[in-house]
Amino acid sequence: MKRVYLFCSAGMSTSMLASKMQGVAQSHGLPIEVEAFSDGKIGQIIEERHPDVILLGPQVKHRYQEVVKQYGSTGIPIAVIDQTAYGMMDGEKVLKTAVKMMKEAKKS
Repeated sequence: MKRVYLFCSAGMSTSMLASKMQGVAQSHGLPIEVEAFSDGKIGQIIEERHPDVILLGPQVKHRYQEVVKQYGSTGIPIAVIDQTAYGMMDGEKVLKTAVKMMKEAKKS
């Protein structure tokens, strides 16, 4: 089971997107778990749940460099969710991005 975790300031709006992404994964029979958390829990979640991809909500994109600096050495791909896809709650587009990130990480 691959783990795709979304982080935003409170975890509320990303919860809706995570739910849509989970629905897309299930409809395609993909063994992917998608969940959303507050960005204050990034370190704890990495340590306890070992995500395969970390996606930051656009509202916390200012933390991207800090998160990469702190956790980039773990080998976990980290990205900011595309603002348009986020705004439209396009679970399929964001899930495709996460799957692509996992494939690229596997190559390196």
